[in-house]
Amino acid sequence: MEHLTGTLALTFATFAISAFSVWVAGARLAYLADALSDRMKLAKSVVGLVFLSTATSLPEIATTLTAAVQEARALVLNNLFGGIALQTAILAMSDFWAHGAITNYPRKANHALEATLLVLMLGVVIVVLMLGEPLSFGGVGIGSVIIALVYAGALWLLRTYDGANDWVPVDLPDPDPLPFPAPTGLADASTPNLITQALIACGAILVFGFLLVISAERLAVQTGLGTSFVGVTLLAAATSLPELTTSITAVRMGAYTLAISNIFGSNLIMLVLVFPADILFRDGPILRTDAPMVIASLGFAIVVTAIFLTGLLIRRKPKVGAVGVDSVLVLISFAASLFVYYQLR
Repeated sequence: MEHLTGTLALTFATFAISAFSVWVAGARLAYLADALSDRMKLAKSVVGLVFLSTATSLPEIATTLTAAVQEARALVLNNLFGGIALQTAILAMSDFWAHGAITNYPRKANHALEATLLVLMLGVVIVVLMLGEPLSFGGVGIGSVIIALVYAGALWLLRTYDGANDWVPVDLPDPDPLPFPAPTGLADASTPNLITQALIACGAILVFGFLLVISAERLAVQTGLGTSFVGVTLLAAATSLPELTTSITAVRMGAYTLAISNIFGSNLIMLVLVFPADILFRDGPILRTDAPMVIASLGFAIVVTAIFLTGLLIRRKPKVGAVGVDSVLVLISFAASLFVYYQLR
């Protein structure tokens, strides 16, 4: 018993140190992404959707592909799909650092389009699950291929739409970001230096994020909670920590579009990761499952995304204190999802 307690304490310590390291690297990456978007004259929504979301998804990518090779179907799917509701809840939590509801600030329909395409992809995944992946080629299901194609089409549409001006909001509050100075010397740093720092931050997120995942898996065994429940809760939280720190930092800087695109972009990546996972998973199509927790996590992902989509479309929404009611509803929905996951474990 004493040995087990010591091992558990060591696992918790590894988890805590890795979490702190990911937090620091993620916060720095948010500053660097904001500086690079200004330096290279790129829209912050594009930087958040493509660069920041990919960088903060590195732990999910490493975890998913490793678990797929180990043929841990439940861990792969629960981590990916459970992480979507969690990351959307992260965006809701970052609303506490914004001036007013965060969904009031976007001036274009990019984020509403991101949310709509995310709901579309979630619907496709549910249909594939219900059909049980009837067709496969070399062990790879046709459904995961379709998901990858839909993702590619979504990226193309979002990139094309970024320059459009056919949706113009009227009479909106002017953005009033919190005063939060960037790190000293960032504005004077050269572009190669900024890129180098960003790569170092990405490397730190990957390494410590992977340690975070390993310690979370060990906690699942040592605490007896099981991989399904831990996969959809603790493991999803561990791999979503970079999104948490980058989103909060971006909002504190007033880079609201960067924060929103970071989360929606990460959620889209969570879905398309099904395709490479299916290639590495050799025990048949990875989406050939009827696990209730997988279906529930997809359902909650649709709920929280639809709530924020509604918030993006309804500009004058009520607030609860300084937080938008949409963020409050997302947090309530996420809390409900945890209760449901625990019942289904």
